[in-house]
Amino acid sequence: MISSNILAGLNPQQLEAVTLSQGCALILAGAGSGKTRVLTTRIAWLIQTGQIGPSGILAVTFTNKAAKEMLTRVAAMLPINTRGMWVGTFHGLCNRMLRIHHRHAGLPQTFQILDSQDQMAVIKRLLKSLDVDEERCSPRDLQYFVNANKEAGKRPSAVEAGDEWSRRMIQLYGEYDQQCSREGVVDFAELLLRCYELLSRNEPLRTHYQQRFAHILVDEFQDTNRLQYRWLQLLAGANTAMFAVGDDDQSIYTFRGASPQNMFDFERDFARGKVIKLEQNYRSQGNILDAANALISRNSKRLGKKLWTQAGEGPPLSVHEALTDVDEAAFIVEQIQGLRSEGMRPSDIAVLYRANAQSRVLEHALFNAGLPYRVYGGLRFFERQEIKHALAYLRLVANSEDDGAFLRVINIPARGIGSRSLEQLTEISRLRGVSLWQAACSKPLSGKAGQQLASFVQLIEELARDCRERSLPEIAERVIARSGLKDYYAGDKDGRDRIENLNELINAAAGFDPDESLLSAAQAANGFGSDAEALVPSGPDANLMLPAFLAHAALEAGEHQAAAGADALQLMTVHAAKGLEFEAVFISGLEEGLFPHENSLTEGDGVEEERRLMYVAITRARRRLYLSHAQTRMLHGQTRYNIASRFLDELPTSLIRRVGGRPFTRLGTGEHPAAAVALSTYAAPSAASPWRIGQDVVHPKFGPGVIVSVLGGGDDARVEVNFRQVGRKELVLAYARLTPA
Repeated sequence: MISSNILAGLNPQQLEAVTLSQGCALILAGAGSGKTRVLTTRIAWLIQTGQIGPSGILAVTFTNKAAKEMLTRVAAMLPINTRGMWVGTFHGLCNRMLRIHHRHAGLPQTFQILDSQDQMAVIKRLLKSLDVDEERCSPRDLQYFVNANKEAGKRPSAVEAGDEWSRRMIQLYGEYDQQCSREGVVDFAELLLRCYELLSRNEPLRTHYQQRFAHILVDEFQDTNRLQYRWLQLLAGANTAMFAVGDDDQSIYTFRGASPQNMFDFERDFARGKVIKLEQNYRSQGNILDAANALISRNSKRLGKKLWTQAGEGPPLSVHEALTDVDEAAFIVEQIQGLRSEGMRPSDIAVLYRANAQSRVLEHALFNAGLPYRVYGGLRFFERQEIKHALAYLRLVANSEDDGAFLRVINIPARGIGSRSLEQLTEISRLRGVSLWQAACSKPLSGKAGQQLASFVQLIEELARDCRERSLPEIAERVIARSGLKDYYAGDKDGRDRIENLNELINAAAGFDPDESLLSAAQAANGFGSDAEALVPSGPDANLMLPAFLAHAALEAGEHQAAAGADALQLMTVHAAKGLEFEAVFISGLEEGLFPHENSLTEGDGVEEERRLMYVAITRARRRLYLSHAQTRMLHGQTRYNIASRFLDELPTSLIRRVGGRPFTRLGTGEHPAAAVALSTYAAPSAASPWRIGQDVVHPKFGPGVIVSVLGGGDDARVEVNFRQVGRKELVLAYARLTPA
């Protein structure tokens, strides 16, 4: 007998999905449509109706948290022991299978799993044992190369060598594989690849699992990569019922290897037309869903669905155009204060942004307003690794006696100064009673380590001299550039974000306005130590501004963030917000080149993925949605003029209420506020030039855009144009073929 509690409250589409007879199906589950309930209820229904025992079900999801929630929900519906059920992440299930069949997989029974840091340590040991110079072959590059190829299902012998660099990386990939085999360890990417290979070559084992798992259920199917899809194909026998739940409109992780194409392939390979759409939304009010539907309908590559709700229309979307990014943050703070006065809890409010670097201005505004906040799924701006590295270089420029700063960056980027050499240097410092800097200046080490240490000392001395008479943002820019931090992070899997954060540190320096207390403290500190004083830039206010800025950074990195569990606002990237929901959501920085991101403008389906990301952002909101952008925003320490995001153009005007500021500027109107143009740090046009900053133009190849700078004069006159389709281009006016819009 089927318990009425299991099926109670399901809408017709949910009920159809839960009670499907034997066969495969694709459940196209829109945001807030109850997909987790459908998935867990189907598992309970299959068991309770006697169609399968708990051990005959394989359920795959993407996080351990989601897997635990799934098991908890099933246990709450049925009086069964869920311990023996195969419910988990791809990596967790592969680990389980490899433990059982370790001999067939060629692994020791007690094989260990390497996390990312452990894997990096193995790679560094490998490079050292092979006497490979880390400056010529970055450990990060090799780690990325290995993982990317494993996730593509490729062993070293299957990777094509297009040039000398790739041939070298393939060789090192093979050496890494051999070392891991000798040590009996596997990395995360290896878990899936090794399990896939095991099932591929061992037909009896493959048949066993195909017969055992009569029902395979997969959550968040839009996030699967190609190897995960192929692994599922191996497990699916002739009579296996594949039940995939996903939303192609929320596929936002192609940069991690996720393939939206898997949704279409699944319909072809398994579902064969059996697609059930869950379109009733239980989260958001009507205007929010209408905006999301209108936006995502612009994408050409989608399976298609339309969200609806019985919750009523709700208020319109609030859109604000700010003059600057600082003004935008002030607007967000003002609106949050209004929501709080209406009784809304801080934890019911989220501020979303496209790039991590945007959080700095927002954090500063919230801190000054005394509003409690937490950065969800990440660190506050001044706590981020790359920012701490850059600040350590700046600290050394300001005060070479700073041992903490010295130790932090002596090997960032890698210089080949090993732990033994650092121990020697530290011992010399202790015995002589001097700082590490003074010990380093005495040339205490021999060989390669001594040469690298001397080069580091020379770098800091040159930076200190070079930064004299320079402004604070110029100091920050030069130190970041010459320290090598940008190149160091270029090969990092999060490199784009880290480099944007470093650029944002330059913006922080440009916008820094110290109060008297910081200047007084800096002045007092500047009077101590002749050696330290010699390295402090000595231009107008420079000897005070850099120490004051460093003090400001230290204060901002202090314990101002709300404690874990406290009722606080949530700050996060849109990627981090997926799966979450809030009463009120602010989406900031809606500008061309930021959201959509400038890199997407030149990639094949880049804009479509950015649109899916915007769709995810919109559908996080239950009742209130605020969209904002700034006419000017700091970039690399300079003010840049922005075009409002195309995503604002794609929202029906009937759903929008403009709050404060001017109506947002649509491309081609020719209307750009003079006040915003006046803020630009670029050179003003000459009297003879017909072009001006903020003017809408059209190019025969690049299409419409807006002039963000006018440079030079005469035959050398140039303009920089922010084109909607291809981003920023600098053009010589004599050959530009520009026409006014």
